[in-house]
Amino acid sequence: MFQGNMPQLMAAYNQWQNQQVYAAAASLTDEQRKADRGAFFGSVQRTLDHILWGDLMWLSRFTGEELVTTPSSEALYVQFEQLRAAREALDARLIDWAAGLTEAWLNEPVTWTSKLYGFTQTIPRWVQVQHLFNHQTHHRGQVGTLLKQYGVDVGITDIPLLSMLNE
Repeated sequence: MFQGNMPQLMAAYNQWQNQQVYAAAASLTDEQRKADRGAFFGSVQRTLDHILWGDLMWLSRFTGEELVTTPSSEALYVQFEQLRAAREALDARLIDWAAGLTEAWLNEPVTWTSKLYGFTQTIPRWVQVQHLFNHQTHHRGQVGTLLKQYGVDVGITDIPLLSMLNE
């Protein structure tokens, strides 16, 4: 069921995209980054903070570590540079973590309960790993829209171009 090096590819892709998004967000003023623009999490800053929170929650589930205790309704970081540093550190950690995953571990079925949606299901771990990365992509798209409203373009986002850019 597990296909190739999906986790490694997605970890590299997400690091690349996070670098682009954070560089674009850095061109805004602090006031612009924190302005409520009507997005699901309100602002560029809060959406970026939520992406980090989600990654920490999923990585906690995979590693058994308690990486975050802050509720999703509260910001992990209110200062952009602290958020950016935490994002860079977590992206490096996700790349190292993904490199150590095995096909057997990814295909192992796990029972997962969603407190948010109130259901329990048994699925292979690779589905959860894919969700970790898909969650980032979904919310980065929202950030891209918010940035575009300020006239800031995040740049290329196509996965196949990642390998070309790293040659």
